Amino acid sequence: MGDRRVKVATVITRMAAGAGGVSLRGALALDPHRYDITVIAGGHGITGAADTPGASRGVRGTPEPTVLVGTDAVDDAPRGDLLLDAFKAGLQVMRVSTLVPQISPRRDAATRRTLTQLLAEGGYDVVHTHSAKAGALGRIAASRAGVARIVHTFHGFPFHEFQPRWLRAAYVRAERYLARRTHAFLAVGSAVAAQAIRLGLAPPDGIRTIPPAVDSADLQFSPAARGLARRRLGLPTGVRLVGTVGRVDYQKAPELWIDALAATGDDVWGVWIGDGPLREQLLARARKRGVADRFCLLGHREDVADLLPAFDVFALASRYEGLPCVLIEAIGAGVPVVATAVNAVPEVVVPGETGLLVPPGTAAPLGRAIRYLLEEPAEAARMARTARERLDQRYTPQTLGAALDHTYRGRSTWN
Repeated sequence: MGDRRVKVATVITRMAAGAGGVSLRGALALDPHRYDITVIAGGHGITGAADTPGASRGVRGTPEPTVLVGTDAVDDAPRGDLLLDAFKAGLQVMRVSTLVPQISPRRDAATRRTLTQLLAEGGYDVVHTHSAKAGALGRIAASRAGVARIVHTFHGFPFHEFQPRWLRAAYVRAERYLARRTHAFLAVGSAVAAQAIRLGLAPPDGIRTIPPAVDSADLQFSPAARGLARRRLGLPTGVRLVGTVGRVDYQKAPELWIDALAATGDDVWGVWIGDGPLREQLLARARKRGVADRFCLLGHREDVADLLPAFDVFALASRYEGLPCVLIEAIGAGVPVVATAVNAVPEVVVPGETGLLVPPGTAAPLGRAIRYLLEEPAEAARMARTARERLDQRYTPQTLGAALDHTYRGRSTWN
């Protein structure tokens, strides 16, 4: 291929939150003189093209995907959509309206055909997929388009222990099918990689663990940063604050988080930064448990890194996770953490050393762990300090970029 840049298409369902952050930071960490990157993200709505006024209809009334490019793709982007950040950073961007998380056989077939056409016409050397839906449709489309190297990142899995057994088994079979159309795998955390190997979703010699990259320049760690963050939140003097950051959905167990807050004491306040489909249920739960007057749902915020130092404890109640970037950010801000013992989280939160772990799916242990960190500030500070010291250089965008460069140029003709 001479000196020309390697053309990479990153395909992702939602260019937001953890997966979106990892994909964007990784893309920006690659040498732009060596790589030409296009980000193809999904639509804004719940049902994709059906929400698009004037969307054309295909066979039997199936909405035809709308493909937006460049400025059209980021116009009216919702809060938290990182596709706009990718565009501002100089990456090429596209949005496929029907690439959404919800399963719909007819719509998904139309989306796959559109992706196949886009990838074939783009002449990409590498297609890198993220998330379950984009991972499925994107890999099939890339295979049909004849792409030389197909890479998929496991940020976690679409299956988990809280699903019916038959549904979990169906997801595993689908991932095994997709594995045969994938040349290289990446996993956010070694526990995620180990599970992929154990279930036959990736070969032992074809998967690599990558870090959930965080830019340390964005992390604030000082008494001044804490004071400024608490003033920004408008907190009364002396209150203790438990906080979290994430999408308000089933995965993040918002109802259990509120139950844990209710068990911590009347002088403990709570804040949730993020938004999502269970927003109203979360607020209703807060009212039901009598904590509405000391709980605030902030919605999406662009200043998360500035607000984290206000927390006395960062609490993660997720039922399942890969390794969320915000957990690394909280540690970098010097905040003691308690999290559920799921997937790759224990790689960062080592019980009694760098934080506390609790079982998923139940509120009582989470509440007790939060109370312990609040009532034993010396121990909490020790764990927070140890956690921050262990971050070192492991979770930087540069580390992620080096891993991507190695993977993209693996056993390929452009070595």
